[in-house]
Amino acid sequence: MNRTARAFWIDSPGLGAIRDVALPEPGEGDVVVRTLCSGVSRGTETLVFRGGVPASQHAAMRAPFQEGDFPGPVKYGYLNVGVVEEGPDSLRGRTVFCLYPHQTRYVVPAHAVTVVPDAVPAERAVLAGTVETAVNALWDAAPLVGDRIAVVGGGMVGCSVAALLARFPGVRLQLVDADPGRAATAEALGVDFAAPGDALGDCDLVVHASATERGLARSLELLAAEGTVLELSWYGDRRVSLPLGEDFHSRRLVIRSSQVGTVSPRRAGRSYADRLALALDLLAAPALDALVTGESAFEELPDVLPRLASGDIPALCHRVRYTDIG
Repeated sequence: MNRTARAFWIDSPGLGAIRDVALPEPGEGDVVVRTLCSGVSRGTETLVFRGGVPASQHAAMRAPFQEGDFPGPVKYGYLNVGVVEEGPDSLRGRTVFCLYPHQTRYVVPAHAVTVVPDAVPAERAVLAGTVETAVNALWDAAPLVGDRIAVVGGGMVGCSVAALLARFPGVRLQLVDADPGRAATAEALGVDFAAPGDALGDCDLVVHASATERGLARSLELLAAEGTVLELSWYGDRRVSLPLGEDFHSRRLVIRSSQVGTVSPRRAGRSYADRLALALDLLAAPALDALVTGESAFEELPDVLPRLASGDIPALCHRVRYTDIG
C-alpha cells in the first residue's frame, strides 16, 4: 500500500496550497482511508481560511485531526467521506465518514470513523457534520408540536435545521433569507420561504444562522412574548451590536447559544458517536441533496477556497471530488 498522500493546507490567511505528506504506519486498531469526497462549509471553514479565528478561541476551534495552528500554516476541515482500505474486517471496504481535513488518504483510529448507511450515497454523506450540528441545535431548542418557528439565515446550517424541522408535525415554519435565490433551496426542502421584511412574526422559536447583526435583530423582532432565539451563528473576531432596549425585557425574550462541540445537556445520555450516527441516518432523505451547491476537484482547492471565502462562488456546501492518485 502506498504510504504517501496529498493534503490541502492554509499556509497563511487567504493563501492555500496542496502538500505531499507521508502517512504513518497504521497500528493495531487503526484504519487507512482513501478519500472519495470532502466538503467545504462556507461558514466556519472560510472564516478559518480568512484568518478570522480570534486568539481566545484557537483551542476551542481546533478540528479533531487538525495539524498546525491558527491562523496558519494549518490543515483544517471536518467533512470527509472515504473507503477503508486497511483495518478490521468489519470495516475494510466500507464507506465511512470522518471529521478529517481535505486529504487524499489518511490513517486514524477505527473508532474515529462512522460507517455510512447503505441508503446514503457517499456524495451526500459529506453533509453529516452539518446535519449533526442541526441535530444538536434541535436538542437544545426542544421545539414542540404546533410551534411557530422561523429559521433566519439560509446557509448550510440554517437549511439543515429547516430540513429537519420540516419533519415536525403541526409546525408553522419559514426559512428567512435576504437572498431570493434561497427560495429554490427552501422549496426543494419542503419549507416555506420569506424575505426578512415579509416573515411571519409571533414565533415561539427563531433559529438564527445568518451570522449578521441585521439577521439577529430581525430574529428578535419575530418572537412572541417569552420566545427564544437560538443563536447558531459564529462571528469569529467580529463584534455584534443588538437592540436590547425597548421591549426586550418587558417581553422576556431569550437569546440562547448552541454549539456542536458539546452534546446538548438535554441529551446528556447520548454520545458524540450516537449523534453522528443519527445525522447519517437522517441523510437518507434525497431532498438534502439541495444543500450541495457546487463541486470541484481536490487539485483545484487552492484556487476555489479564496473564491468561496469572497462569495465569488456562492455556495452552501461545496463538494470536493477525489481521484485515486496513489
